[in-house]
Amino acid sequence: MILNGYSALPPALRGAMMMTLCRAFIAASTFFAKALGRGVDGAPMHAFEIVLGRYGFAILALAPLMAIRRTRLSGAPWGLYAGRAAFGWVGVSGLFAAAAMIPLADATAIGFLNPVFAMILAIPILGEKVGPIRWAAAATALAGGALLIRPGVEAIAPGALIALIAALAMAVEAMFAKLLARREGVVRMLFCTNLCALSVAFIAAAFVWRAPSLLEVVLMALVGWTMVAAQSLYMTALKFSDASFATPFFYATLLFAALYDALWFKVIPTPLSLAGATLIVAGAVLLAVREGRAGAPSAPAPMAPPSHSG
Repeated sequence: MILNGYSALPPALRGAMMMTLCRAFIAASTFFAKALGRGVDGAPMHAFEIVLGRYGFAILALAPLMAIRRTRLSGAPWGLYAGRAAFGWVGVSGLFAAAAMIPLADATAIGFLNPVFAMILAIPILGEKVGPIRWAAAATALAGGALLIRPGVEAIAPGALIALIAALAMAVEAMFAKLLARREGVVRMLFCTNLCALSVAFIAAAFVWRAPSLLEVVLMALVGWTMVAAQSLYMTALKFSDASFATPFFYATLLFAALYDALWFKVIPTPLSLAGATLIVAGAVLLAVREGRAGAPSAPAPMAPPSHSG
């Protein structure tokens, strides 16, 4: 009955529902990582170990799909995958560490600077040109980031600085993702990126490893599986609409992040945080709209598939 009713819905509405659920899952993935980093079942878990779980359980979810589709790994551009995985690992580790230190909404909002940094990096790396409107959009978003980091007002929060570094790493990762998207299929790109990142995560986690409890293992699995589910929902939703349709839903992640933080950690965004997040979203939306009209987006915002990174 429910499935029949869903199938009868207009394609645009089905796509909207999938995009909304996608953003809820992405925020949930970071929320589970924050719970682990805050010590949900005893001592806080190091971000490196959480990231190992994120990639490890993602591989477990993607491997059967690779087998079913009989996707081969031969001929894969492993150099590009290694570059994407390295910067992606830095970005994910930074995001998870920051989420445990500052409000989840703040960490998420600072992460939205990723497309801005990607736009700037695209100038020397991809040789793309940036006009005054896109520079204005970048300046608006960066002003919002400054409000969240609060330089000159008080000591810069380490968590905010880590989130900023993570956003920059994700921007470099996005450059590799764009190069890979030109030649690789989605499933192989997801699997190979996660596989390479898992190798990096395994080495890093070895230095901070402690045996997780059963609850922590479950949460580590949820970190990885909710992200894979989000990526699957995103790609399925694109069957009902084009990529530009995803832009408004991209920023719904911020709403879900604030909701989860308020319900579980009793963290309510401050007026300054709301102002900073608003400026970042406004600048990022203007950038996405402008790039959409130009027909050549230098910064994948929103990225397809969405990633923390994978």
